[in-house]
Amino acid sequence: MAMNVRLGVFFTRFKPHILIIFAQVGYTFMYFFTDASFKHGMNPHVHITYRQIVASVGMFPLAYFFERKTRPRMTGTLFLEIFVLSLLGMSLSLNMHFASLTYSSPTFVTSLINTIACLTFIIAVMFRMEIVDLKNPRGIAKVVGTSVSLGGVMIMTFYKGPIIRNPWHPFIHIQHKASNLHENWLKGSLLTVSSCISWALSYIMQAFTLKRYPAQISLSTWMNLVGAAQSGVFAVLTQHRPGVWSVGLNIDLWCIIYSGIVCSALIVYIQLWCTEEKGPVFVTMFDPLCTVLVAALAYFVFGQKLYMGSIVGGGIVIMGLYMLLWGKESDEFELQNKSQLESDSVHETFQQPDLQIGASPPTNHVLQHQP
Repeated sequence: MAMNVRLGVFFTRFKPHILIIFAQVGYTFMYFFTDASFKHGMNPHVHITYRQIVASVGMFPLAYFFERKTRPRMTGTLFLEIFVLSLLGMSLSLNMHFASLTYSSPTFVTSLINTIACLTFIIAVMFRMEIVDLKNPRGIAKVVGTSVSLGGVMIMTFYKGPIIRNPWHPFIHIQHKASNLHENWLKGSLLTVSSCISWALSYIMQAFTLKRYPAQISLSTWMNLVGAAQSGVFAVLTQHRPGVWSVGLNIDLWCIIYSGIVCSALIVYIQLWCTEEKGPVFVTMFDPLCTVLVAALAYFVFGQKLYMGSIVGGGIVIMGLYMLLWGKESDEFELQNKSQLESDSVHETFQQPDLQIGASPPTNHVLQHQP
């Protein structure tokens, strides 16, 4: 009984952390599914359209039944806001992100994804959602950590370095079409960084949108639905190859189902919930976990190439990121202390009349309680 209580307290306290870790694990497998699907011949833009349709269909019943009495009424202004949010956080970011996989590797892409936390922090400071006190060591750590992480990104982008050979054969071989194998490290880097900027903007925007539309399941459904329409239009305009929309009973279909249900539906909902609970910077602080998992699986299980530049730059990015996170620890304590002071102030305000009443004559005591 005591163990169950302790587990309940632990889960309640660390629920956002547990959910975000689950999200990173889900993203880890997604990278290998999509990498295999794209090398099998699946078009990234068509894949994104399908996965968002799957997510919309899967989330709609939950949004309808669980939030039909709590979600705000949709207005033209709110729909326009969701349209822009879907563009930044769904269609634009995902199309650039997955297009970059055709020019690089999952390890490289997930390493650059770590910059989202720094970019989100910079934008949050611009919007005064984050406080930087340069007189405080933790405030200095935020600035230095952000600068160090961005320096690591520059190393990963412009320095490839020697290949680290795998001492044994991979456990899993991914079959691919030779026509799809081409690497352009700089182009892949630019696409990945652009997608990171788009995601960082979307995380900031989510914090504002959730204040006007505090229904995470419904907002996730709207984002996927609008994002599917945006991605579909882009795919139609850019893809003219016959049969590009056909999907067989193979890795392409399973990748669409997994990415749609787990990543575009469940994980997006988790991120929205954690954004409302902990803020946009918290959502991005666990990205290095995905980097480590992807790098380990890619190198040891799938036998993919690992470059020295990715290891050095990724290590610098993670070091800078955790300097930023160490600096952010003080924010939560300050917020708790501020809430406690406000609570004590309110308590004293209500208690003060009672103290004065106790010192007053009985007749005044009665008069003060009359309406």
